[in-house]
Amino acid sequence: MKNINPDIFAFYKDLDENNNREWFENQKVRFKALESEVKDFNELVKYGLEETDDIEKVKMFRIYRDVRFSKNKTPYKTHFGVSFHRKKPNLRGNYYMHLAPQNSFIASGFWNPNPMDLLRIRKDLEMDAQELREIITDSTFEKAWGELQGDIVKTSPKGFNIDHPNINLIRHKQFLFIKRFDDKSVLSSDFQKEVIKKFTAIRPFFDYMTSVLTTDLNGVSLL
Repeated sequence: MKNINPDIFAFYKDLDENNNREWFENQKVRFKALESEVKDFNELVKYGLEETDDIEKVKMFRIYRDVRFSKNKTPYKTHFGVSFHRKKPNLRGNYYMHLAPQNSFIASGFWNPNPMDLLRIRKDLEMDAQELREIITDSTFEKAWGELQGDIVKTSPKGFNIDHPNINLIRHKQFLFIKRFDDKSVLSSDFQKEVIKKFTAIRPFFDYMTSVLTTDLNGVSLL
């Protein structure tokens, strides 16, 4: 097990107060050392996940912000963002970890499903949502992840009846689960173990979504 370095939070607090290129260049060696430590942490999480899953790659997002279309012109992100990608097309869903002072969390699910996948999920829920409801209301699952989150349409998606009994699920544009951690928990010796445990607990949801997204409405494989 590897602990998160508390200087990560100190660094990002400093960066938040000095978000400019001159300050960052003077602190770049410090940042690179912290980045390297998080990469090591990520590899150990990946190793833990691969006991029960197939992780194709780990992506650590760059610190540089794309300011071209943003009102916020500060050049640097004030967090570490890491995505653990399951092997596609056989496995669907991703894991995400976010480290920032007083704003650390892990997330799982489908942040931006493409239109075809979103329609396929909605069509499946239109036919029968019992299996998904049983998964997300299971007491062990709820204890690990809480309630389903994500953006929803205001009324009903085009082509779906607003009075449908499963409309509360069909309205989702995103299917997300988020678990937040305070700074003390992130810095504890149990954090890495807890991240792996929580990510592993999402598997029933991922297995359901994988089954939906790799078959047609008749259950015939698309792979």
